[in-house]
Amino acid sequence: MTTTAGTGDGLSDPGLGAIMSERRRLIDLGYRLLGSLTDAEDVVQETYARWYAMSAREQQAIESPGAWLMTVAGRICLNLLGSARARRETYVGDWLPEPLPEPTEWITGRSGGTDPADRVTLDESVTMAFLVVLDAMTPAERVAFVLHDVFRYPFGEVAEIVGRTPAACRQLASSARRRIRAAQSPAGPSSQQAGIVRRFRTAWEAKDIDALIGLLDPDAVATADGGGLAVTHPRPLVGGEQIARAYARIARLSGDRTAFLECTVNGLPGLVARQDGALATVFAFEIAGDRIRRIWAVRNPEKLRPWRIDREDVP
Repeated sequence: MTTTAGTGDGLSDPGLGAIMSERRRLIDLGYRLLGSLTDAEDVVQETYARWYAMSAREQQAIESPGAWLMTVAGRICLNLLGSARARRETYVGDWLPEPLPEPTEWITGRSGGTDPADRVTLDESVTMAFLVVLDAMTPAERVAFVLHDVFRYPFGEVAEIVGRTPAACRQLASSARRRIRAAQSPAGPSSQQAGIVRRFRTAWEAKDIDALIGLLDPDAVATADGGGLAVTHPRPLVGGEQIARAYARIARLSGDRTAFLECTVNGLPGLVARQDGALATVFAFEIAGDRIRRIWAVRNPEKLRPWRIDREDVP
């Protein structure tokens, strides 16, 4: 990815604009690999710090600054994924990826203002179901698959990042692909999924257990992430009837203190709950056919910083 350095002492900087234009792709990569916008932002900052730690001559020797930045970011992510497994052992409860809103509702967790360069491109590779499957992979599998299948990097370049041979990276991506296919469920059009989520919301607000059971797959699973900072069920709820009864009980206990908003979560129809006017939970769904197969409820407030939902938007 490098060429012979230029000559002379007056080498020109590749340009701040050209370098910073890669920020969106770096955020995209970091979020898909780490499942956390905060961690993705840290990776991008560290990547740029390494770029600007080089001399102008060293920078000029880089044939493709964008490719160099992606390579460095990928290596940083790989290292973080290795240490993340150890950190998860002390995490309270189940860990879920950080949910993302639609770009129109986006704010960065740090700047507090809208910045198009910091938005994650929403597509099928950032759905909650996709990210949960990625999280179950080994770090090398995850990096090889995301770089090759999502970002279309050739295995030769993936090998430089992962530190394995191209053939080994091809096998890693193939293994990851099988995991993705095994976990995929046939989903209907987004409008159909939105209708199911709307009916779920209506039934939940009405505490209608029978209606909830009818909308849930008999083998449905509901997982919550509070991170020890918010009250959740200590273990995933398994079975449509168990979930329906537990959610109806939550509705009875919260009474009129909770309001729901239909919104987009990681590119698909979801719900947001506000309790006493404050953002409390973001719900993502996996829908197979006309039934809800998975519910992911993120309550850890540290993972909800990207969200901005104005009070007047709450029904």
